[in-house]
Formats: sequence, C-alpha cells, structure tokens
Amino acid sequence: MKHANISIFVPHIGCPHRCSFCDQRTISGTQHAPSADDVRAVCEKALGEAKSPENTEIAFFGGSFTAIPRGYMTELLETAHEFTGEGKFKGIRISTRPDRIDREVLDILKKYGVTAIELGAQSMCDDVLEANERGHTAEDVFNASKLIREYGFELGLQMMTGLYKSNLMKDMFTAHLIVGLHPDTVRIYPVVVLKGTRLGELYEKGVYEMPSFDEMTALCAKLIVLFEEKGVRVIKCGLHASEFVEKDMIGGYYHPAFRELCENAIYKDLIWDSLFEMADMKYPQNYGEEELSKKVEKIHGEHIVAVDPSCISKAVGQRRSNIRHFSEQGIDIKIIGDENVAEYKVELRR
Repeated sequence: MKHANISIFVPHIGCPHRCSFCDQRTISGTQHAPSADDVRAVCEKALGEAKSPENTEIAFFGGSFTAIPRGYMTELLETAHEFTGEGKFKGIRISTRPDRIDREVLDILKKYGVTAIELGAQSMCDDVLEANERGHTAEDVFNASKLIREYGFELGLQMMTGLYKSNLMKDMFTAHLIVGLHPDTVRIYPVVVLKGTRLGELYEKGVYEMPSFDEMTALCAKLIVLFEEKGVRVIKCGLHASEFVEKDMIGGYYHPAFRELCENAIYKDLIWDSLFEMADMKYPQNYGEEELSKKVEKIHGEHIVAVDPSCISKAVGQRRSNIRHFSEQGIDIKIIGDENVAEYKVELRR
C-alpha cells in the first residue's frame, strides 16, 4: 500500500537563519503557525477519512521543527501522538535542520512516537551552503544523519539543485555524498526563485545565473535514476503545485509536474540507449549533426519498447512528447507493458 502523509506546516518558526531561497509562507501557502487544537482537528478529520492509516504518517513540514520553542514543539508532538498506534496512524514525520539534531532532541522525538526525520541538507558543498546563508556545514549533515540512524529513525534527506554558487557538477557531487549516508528517502527540490528573497535580489540584478530548464530536467532525471538504483526512494522531485509559488516565482524550475518531465527524459534516454545498442553503436553524445543523421537512419522504422506497465505513460511522455520526438527522427515507437521489466528499464521487442 502506498505511503501517505497528513501534512501540517509550521512555517519559519524557530529557523535561526533566513536562507537565501526561503519564503516558507509562500511555499506552503500557510500564513500562521498551527496550534495544538489545529493539529487535533486535522488529525481527527484525516483519521476519519483515511483508507489505510497504518501506512500514513502525521508530518510536520515547512520549518525547522526541532528549533521551535521546546514547549510548543512538545505540545504539537503530544497532540499528534494521540493519533498514532494500533488502529491509528503509523507515526510522526518531521523535517528540520541538520544543526538542530542532538541526543536530547532525539530522546524527545522518540518519546512522542516520531518515526521519520528529514534533514534539509540542500547541498554538501560548504561554499554553496555559505553563499545561500544556510548557517550549517556539510559536516553537520554527516553528524546528524549518523545520530538519526543510531536512534533507529527513518532518515530522509532533502537536496536543492541549481542554488546560487552551485553548478551541475556540484549538484551531482552532493547526490553521491547523500547516497553514501544511506538515507531511506530523498527529496529533490530544483530551486525556485521567489520575490522578496535574497536569491530574488541576486537574480534580478543578473548576478545569479542558472542552468536552463532543460539542463535542470536532465540533471534531475539522472539523480532519480542514481538514487533509485542505490536503494534510496525518491519521494518528491519539484515543489508541489501551489498558487502562491506561481504568483511569487520570478525564476527557477517550477512546473506542476516536474517529476513527470524528468521521468519522460529518463525513458527517452533509455530508448535511445537501447536503439543504438541494438544497432551496435554508442550513444551519439559527441557526434556532429551530419554524422548523427547518418547513424539514426540505420535505426529508422518501427520498434516495440516494453516497460513496466505502471510506467507506460512515463515512456510515452507528456502529450506523447517522447513518441513525437522519435517520430521526428523517422523512428516509430510503440510502447507496451511487461511486468517482467523493472522500473526505469526498457526492452526492445522485434
């Protein structure tokens, strides 16, 4: 059964730093901090409607949960804890900063039934963290992750791609270091530039130059494959759809179906790889246009591509974008489902 969250946003409260990219009120759409009564009302309603509460967690997102005033934090946890256990929700998930994790706070989280902790790592490059005013280091991420693992919590890590002073190589470096920390889950957030933030100022001044949307999509496609192949579940790629983000965004990589775009790119590349492998040719990354055209001519015609049945729409692409892409190259692709083909894999059928 698919995992679900009952999301409760606690914006900005307790954050010791105002990061260059951050406006949690815009990102979450939340304008006030929830009270214990708010949490109780949300949980009561959700429990009454939940189809599989045993696979659902109460999730405190949006700020630095373990940095909020201790009395307020325990009040929220105590209320949420009432709704966990047999016949109720699986547990509680929180997100916080790496430099706000220690044994004292982990003892409290364990007491109130927290099951998963997500850390906003964002980058594993100290120069990027400093440039974006994160206020913590990569070493803080290593230390906090180790402690969380030691206490037996599920570990989630969040990374941001396209940050100020980062680049595609540094983002890939961050991903590889995250894999080495062996998290259970990861969230990939391509940066969105919001007005009123430090990044917004740098972007409007022309100081902050960013990779193109297509380059970022291609990078995130690679990251999804990397994490999934290493056993790290990607539970989010891109910000969730929000009228607040769309209204306040002035740059960056927001799309309401960003992950779908990335997965379309994954399957497009997989199909190209398979076609050229079948024709005994290397993937044509470095070919000139004329040479590439001659090689593509050798694989013109009809090809049947088998994928996991749940991934047919990903392989076809949004509005049949992948089918059209190959058709423009003189290649007629038909996508079929086969339960024996793994996710993010393709097989050519003759």
